[in-house]
Amino acid sequence: MPSEPLSGIPAPRFDLDGQVALVTGAARGIGRACAIALAQAGADVALGLRTVESGGELAATIRGLGRRALPLQMDVLHRDQIASAVAAAVEYFGHLDILVNNAGIGPPNAAENVTEADFDTTVAVNLKGTFFVSQEVGRAMIRQKTGGRIIMLSSQAGLVALPTESVYCMTKAGIAHLTKCLALEWGRHGINVNGVAPTFIRTPGTVKWLENDTFRRELLAKIPIGRVGEPIDVAGAVVFLASPAAAMITGATLLIDGGYTAA
Repeated sequence: MPSEPLSGIPAPRFDLDGQVALVTGAARGIGRACAIALAQAGADVALGLRTVESGGELAATIRGLGRRALPLQMDVLHRDQIASAVAAAVEYFGHLDILVNNAGIGPPNAAENVTEADFDTTVAVNLKGTFFVSQEVGRAMIRQKTGGRIIMLSSQAGLVALPTESVYCMTKAGIAHLTKCLALEWGRHGINVNGVAPTFIRTPGTVKWLENDTFRRELLAKIPIGRVGEPIDVAGAVVFLASPAAAMITGATLLIDGGYTAA
């Protein structure tokens, strides 16, 4: 519910005090930024990690903000790890209120060169992993009967075609539509399901592309705002969608693309 200041005029709330969030693919880049931003907003954070050892520094950063952190072994290629990680988060914190479904891959490859193994791995991480993490967390939220927020990481690539990224684009379009499907099914349980669709974001995985002058120049020519995104640009939108201020938003995918898709 909106807070009630002395003036009697309701004010939107953006804090996440008392909430518990799970972020998949939390070790670096967008996932790391989201985990820290959620903690800054007041949430305790479970860190879904492909290797649990990679989460020590991030967990210490979150604890330094006065919030609890729980690194979890959670390779989304393995359903047993998904189930055990969600169960461990619920057991440790007592409840689970927010999921940021961030884990994903996008290896470039010309369509004529994509192998079955390439296809299967990308689909398994981006679509299958995203679905079954959502399912496991959705089940926990339904059992709690207190609602929740699920935020999917789609991409502008789900709306526009990118060369050498046919499989990645396909999976991100699928995530945007899955967002609508789950919002429709789980709304009656008080679960809001939304997505964010970033443009090119500066992360450890993308820096090699940005160091290419030709690539960077051609990319910036397509972004009206004139710069590539930073992880905090995505994290801010994620915190908003997780907050009470976004209570009436569900089934939406918010573009964070600097105007790339406006043309």
